Amino acid sequence: MRVFSRYCRLGVFLLIVSTVAVAETDVVSPKEAAALRVKDNAVIVDVRENDDWNEHRIHGAVHIPLSQLNERLAELERYKNRPVITQCQAGLRSAQAQLILKAAGFPKVYLMNGGIQAWHQQGLVTE
Repeated sequence: MRVFSRYCRLGVFLLIVSTVAVAETDVVSPKEAAALRVKDNAVIVDVRENDDWNEHRIHGAVHIPLSQLNERLAELERYKNRPVITQCQAGLRSAQAQLILKAAGFPKVYLMNGGIQAWHQQGLVTE
């Protein structure tokens, strides 16, 4: 019973910490993300898995599944001085990706609120 209690407390702690971390992040709407790409040469990093990526994607986005992000950070080094926008299906994985990139020293990392679902809802095009 003690082990369960310990894990339960740990789970609650992680939930609180991740909620606070997401609440304090730089969040942009899909339309703001599209404008950042044009204005500031921002790059969108799509952290969805291959099946979702193959179904549809934002033109020009860099695809690195969240499960591979830590091992593939070197691929994003050339974007370190540009704004980076993390994007997934609805926003949860991209929040995790944002934290990983910030911890890796990327100074301008934005979370695209609502993911590719919101991108579609705002009338933006995918390929």
